[in-house]
Amino acid sequence: MAKRATAAQFHAADGVEDWRALYHVVSAYFRTGSLARGIAFAQAVGEIIPDGEYAKIDLRPDGVTVSLRSRDAATAGAVSAAARELGLVAEPAAVQVLNVTIDALAVAEVLPFWRAVLAYAQLGDDYLFDPHGRGPGIEFQRMDARRPQRNRVHLDVAVPHDEAGARIAAALAAGGRLVTDAYAPKWWVVADPEGNEACVATWLGR
Repeated sequence: MAKRATAAQFHAADGVEDWRALYHVVSAYFRTGSLARGIAFAQAVGEIIPDGEYAKIDLRPDGVTVSLRSRDAATAGAVSAAARELGLVAEPAAVQVLNVTIDALAVAEVLPFWRAVLAYAQLGDDYLFDPHGRGPGIEFQRMDARRPQRNRVHLDVAVPHDEAGARIAAALAAGGRLVTDAYAPKWWVVADPEGNEACVATWLGR
């Protein structure tokens, strides 16, 4: 089995301009304008994806998002070529991956509750995911001590690396504040006017 490409290797390849690395996948969004065109494109993508490749095709009334876990540039390029043949235009800024992060003193005690109540599957010791691909991932982050004055649930939003600045600027213009950029460009921590936090993340520096 070929070694999985890194995000940097993927973005250095030719023909992947439509795609952006987001955590464990690369994704591209193609605006279709109609469900019928989206179905036609999804069918074309289904014929391109190699056997054994993890791929997610999210079909919506106005567009299709395709995600690949392998970060295979050849497959991504073939998907983009199929989109061009159908006259579809990619919108790289439209892709993102959303995770909910729960801080816990004892992750092993807290995680089973969320696995049961959400009917999620578990990956490793600290991550839950929707086996049907419908909901966000749930990550558990270990705390060393209680933080009664700080929220213990926050959102992690993986965005295209070239979209992070605009996303943060929009959040600040909407009344938010920058909590820290000490971890940038991996992630920035921003908060709403009442202090509820979110992390805006990219693949850079990972």
